[in-house]
Amino acid sequence: MTELRESVVTETVPAQRRVRPGDRPRAAVRSRPLLARVNAVAVLLAAVDGAAWLAAVLRTGPGPACAVVTAVALAGARVAGRVHRRRLWLSWLQDLPRSVTATALAFALVTGAGLVAGMDGDDTARMQELVLCFAVLSEAVRPAVFAVGRWGRRRLRRCDRAVVVGSGRIGGELVRTMLEHPEFGLLPVGIAASGPEPAPAGLPVERIDGDLAEAVARLRAGTVILAPADEGDGAIVDAAITAHRLGCVTLVLPHLFELCPDGPGVDRLRSYPLVWLGGAPTRRPSWWVKRAVETALAAAALVVLAPVIAVCALAVAVESGFPVFFRQVRVGMDGGTFVLFKLRSVRQAAVDDSQTRWSVVGDHRVGPVGRFLRRSSLDELPQLWNVVRGDMALVGPRPERPVFVHEFSAVHELYWARHRVPTGLTGLAQVHGLRGDTSIADRARYDNYYIANWSLWLDVKIIILTVGELLCRRQR
Repeated sequence: MTELRESVVTETVPAQRRVRPGDRPRAAVRSRPLLARVNAVAVLLAAVDGAAWLAAVLRTGPGPACAVVTAVALAGARVAGRVHRRRLWLSWLQDLPRSVTATALAFALVTGAGLVAGMDGDDTARMQELVLCFAVLSEAVRPAVFAVGRWGRRRLRRCDRAVVVGSGRIGGELVRTMLEHPEFGLLPVGIAASGPEPAPAGLPVERIDGDLAEAVARLRAGTVILAPADEGDGAIVDAAITAHRLGCVTLVLPHLFELCPDGPGVDRLRSYPLVWLGGAPTRRPSWWVKRAVETALAAAALVVLAPVIAVCALAVAVESGFPVFFRQVRVGMDGGTFVLFKLRSVRQAAVDDSQTRWSVVGDHRVGPVGRFLRRSSLDELPQLWNVVRGDMALVGPRPERPVFVHEFSAVHELYWARHRVPTGLTGLAQVHGLRGDTSIADRARYDNYYIANWSLWLDVKIIILTVGELLCRRQR
């Protein structure tokens, strides 16, 4: 018997199940104002680069085309190198290798552009001179920007309000370090225990014993720092997802942090390395690109596939009568529900048990037409309308019925976390063969991996794999 079926027949829900962020209504999730998320040092660094480019243009006098090409190369290289990123440690010497590398890449780009475009040698030389002049001017001013940033944090307390989630000595030391060194830009306002060991007493911050989301909103915290007591600390995962959903910056103190080297995504709070966790996918600008593209594709697919849907609907009507469309309540983003549309593949019974009964292979209620629709996934085509309406996305975790979401969340760790993003018509779990009567735990792991690693390219890969699944009629 599969793990799925074992979980479905489970009748007893653990009485002490933790309150999940996904269990709360949407109204409880309040994000920070946009202005509060703007980092002054990052803005100043970008302004310095802009001024340095303009001064270099006036100094070297290239033509308009050369100036534009150089601006694009510099902007692209420095954005890709995250030179203007938000940071805790304001150190020019620490940041110098990254900045020089980005400028060197821009130098290579303008040189390559000049060769590919067949520019005159003088024009290429002017672009190269412009980049070198920019580097000198920019690096001459950047130390002052970092100094002003440290001064503002120390004297003006221009710090981000932070909550520490951790137990015992480490949590207390992080709070004390932030209080003693405000130049790192963090002002601790609360500490919450994440394990059996209570939060340390005697600290000038609020001890959080209840709902973390409520405390973060009440304390107006913009950063959550996670200091797990051990690798199996489930409360830390809950806290990380809560912080993401509230739009907070999330930093993690890794295990064996004394041996953790500096690298991409690692910042420093004095001697403590803190790893920046990626923000919630739905808060990135690229997510709106995903939404716009998927809506357009779904609308176009509905128009093109309308004759196919009509033929399938006629076949359903001939086999088992009306209605030909099947409506079912499913759970979507943040635990909200919506009505999902499908072509009916199961013969109607006297009692409708579709909300609580799991469909498995060999179900006697499924006729030849229904089996064909399921095998070919043609019964899913009406869900394109759900995508157009905004209930679903083309790519995302597959939606499930409320009763099974409740049962699976009680049995399978982090199943509830799948609902951080909109559900989808296809997903990473489905293109890896996890459809129908398969492991729910594996599905949850694939879905959470998808959310943690989401990108537009990952969506494209999943769509390509889905097409391959449908055309080759095979499972991975």
